[in-house]
Amino acid sequence: MIGLLYEESLRGAAVEIEHDDGTRRPLDSARWLGVAPGDEAILSRCLAPVLDVGCGPGRFTVELTRRGVPTLGIDITPHAVHLTRRAGGLVLCRDVFGPVVGSGHWATALLADGNIGIGGDPHALLRRVRELVRPGGQVIAEVEPPGVASRVDRLRLCGLGLTGEWFTWARVSVTDLPGIARPAGFPEIESWQARGRWFARLR
Repeated sequence: MIGLLYEESLRGAAVEIEHDDGTRRPLDSARWLGVAPGDEAILSRCLAPVLDVGCGPGRFTVELTRRGVPTLGIDITPHAVHLTRRAGGLVLCRDVFGPVVGSGHWATALLADGNIGIGGDPHALLRRVRELVRPGGQVIAEVEPPGVASRVDRLRLCGLGLTGEWFTWARVSVTDLPGIARPAGFPEIESWQARGRWFARLR
């Protein structure tokens, strides 16, 4: 159901994110369909080859490919994979915690749009991504600003008369990131902001 409602939101349907306290907010999937303000702060730092984890409809995968940077997107949602492929990106329907082609050889793993929150356990995610990048490789992640509390939210999607299953998603502040990244095997951390967004490079 999560995937179905997410797919429908990419098609333009009105879908909301519900928190376990009952509050709701719109799922603004349209912002993932085209290059957004601040994206250049990620794109310019990507070293080839790039693995775009949770690529969604593929704006980073497609733009990096357009620039001649070999990039593979992975996502668990078939419609998002279809949109990426249709736009000219190389993409596979894969879970980052499952088998991933090129494991241990990627120069950059990309966790854009808060994808460091995938699975609700950033410790486990970064340990997994460390297995995917090559020695000396990097992770570029979008994170929360300083002063924002890191937390794990319990969420579900609602819309079209349907209600999805509960899932967890983490939010990680740039302030708290070193305490997560270093134990996962990334001792070097650089952070910056652009167009109101915060990013970090882990190496």
